[in-house]
Amino acid sequence: MAYRPTQINPDAPSDEVDATDALTQVLEYFTSSEPVSPNHRLQDTQTRRRERIDTATYGDAMTTSVLPWLPDRHLGVVATLAHADELIAQISELVFDYVTRSGDVFTIREEPNGIVSNAVVEQIAPMPRSLPLLAADAMVDLRTAIEHTLFAEVRFLNGGTLSDDQARTIEMPARNTHDDFAKWAKKLAKSKQTPSAIAQGSELFRRIEGLQPLHRAIRPDLHPLALLALHTNHAKHRTPADVAVRLAAIVDENHPPRSLNDFKSGPEAPVRVGDVIAQTPLGERVSVSLFPAIGINRPGTEDWPFLMDELDQISRWVREQAIPRLITGGDPPPEKIPAGYEIKRGHDDEREAIGLGTSVTANEKASRRFGAESARPSLVDLLLPTSSNLTRETLTAWVDQLDDDAVTERVERLKGFVTDSASMFENHKVVADLRDEALQFASKCRG
Repeated sequence: MAYRPTQINPDAPSDEVDATDALTQVLEYFTSSEPVSPNHRLQDTQTRRRERIDTATYGDAMTTSVLPWLPDRHLGVVATLAHADELIAQISELVFDYVTRSGDVFTIREEPNGIVSNAVVEQIAPMPRSLPLLAADAMVDLRTAIEHTLFAEVRFLNGGTLSDDQARTIEMPARNTHDDFAKWAKKLAKSKQTPSAIAQGSELFRRIEGLQPLHRAIRPDLHPLALLALHTNHAKHRTPADVAVRLAAIVDENHPPRSLNDFKSGPEAPVRVGDVIAQTPLGERVSVSLFPAIGINRPGTEDWPFLMDELDQISRWVREQAIPRLITGGDPPPEKIPAGYEIKRGHDDEREAIGLGTSVTANEKASRRFGAESARPSLVDLLLPTSSNLTRETLTAWVDQLDDDAVTERVERLKGFVTDSASMFENHKVVADLRDEALQFASKCRG
C-alpha cells in the first residue's frame, strides 16, 4: 500500500534520476503484497443463468450456475462475508484519508547529535476513533461467518431443530496443538447435550479438526484461524483493536530505489513521539520521503502487521477455505464466494444477486487506489521535462482527472529498470505517447 509521503528537507537539491524507474518501482512496491494480477483485480463475477435442481446430498434447492456447492441454507453467510468486506472498505477509506488527505502524518524536527542530525518525531496526527472499532467489527463478522455456518450445518443434520442446550455446545474451536484440541474434544464428549452431528467421529467433527491451526507445522499461532480467535477474543472481552501508525518505508529522494530490494522498510513497530526515524550528516541537506501506514497489534505479542494486510489474510482464508471446507468437507470448489454483492436492498432471487457480485476485494481496490495516488505525482515528474508546453499545474490537472485504473494502466505500460536497448526504446515510446496525451489535454484546457 502506498501513502502520501512526509518529506524531510523537501527543498534539498537532488541528483538527476531516472523517473521511469522510480515511478514503476514505487507502484510495484506498494501493490506487490497482493497475490493477484491487475486483470484479476478488475474482473468481476459474471451473471449466469439460474437453474434449479434438487439434490439429496445437500437436502435443499441448489443451482448449477451460481455457487452450485452452496446449499440455500447457507446463503446468509455470503451476505455476512459481503458485510465484512464492506467494513474493510470503510477501513481502507479512513486509512486513505488519514495518510493522504489529513496533511502530514508526522511532524518532524531536526536535532543535532554530534556529527549527524536526527530526524525526531515531534507529533503524530490523531487517528479517527472509528478505525479500531471498525477493525474489531470486521474481525467479529468474519468469526460470525464461521460460527453461523457451523450452526446451520449442525441444525440441518440434526433434522432442522436444536434445543437451547444443544445449541450452546456448538462452537468452532481454534487450537494450536493436538493436546489442546483433544481437551476440547473431551469436553464436547462429556456433554450429554452434544448433537450427534458434531460428536467425535462424525463427518462434521472431521471437518472442524481439519481447519485447526495445529496443522500448521511452523508457527501455528500465525494460522488465520488462530489470529482471528486472538483478535475477536480481545475485541469482545477487553478493548477494540489496538491500531497505531507505522513507518512502511523510507525513500532517499537523491537515490530512488531501482528494485524492491532497494527499499528501506521502517521498523515493525508503532512510531512514537520522540523516535529518531532518520539520520543525515550534520549540515547536509538530504530529501527523504516517509511512507506511513497503519498497523494492528496482535494481542499479547509485539507483532504489529499492517492492518489492511491482516484483514486481507484472515478474510481470504475465511471466504476461500474455512466456509467451503466446512460445507463440502473437501477442497474448496472452483466456484468461489464473491467478495461482495448488493446487500443494502432485498432480492427476490438472492442467488441471482450473488451471481452479480464482485470477486474484487476491498483490499484489492484499496491497493490500486494507494498505488495510483503514489503514481500521480511521479507521472508529473516523469513528463514535466519532456515538453516546454507542459507545466506542473497542467500535468497535475491531467493526472487528477484520470481515475485510479487509468493511472495504473498508464504506469504499467512502462518497464522497470532496464539496460537492453529494446526495452529502453519501448519505454521511450511509452513516455512519448503519454506526453502527447498530456499535450492534448493541455490544448483542450486552453480552449
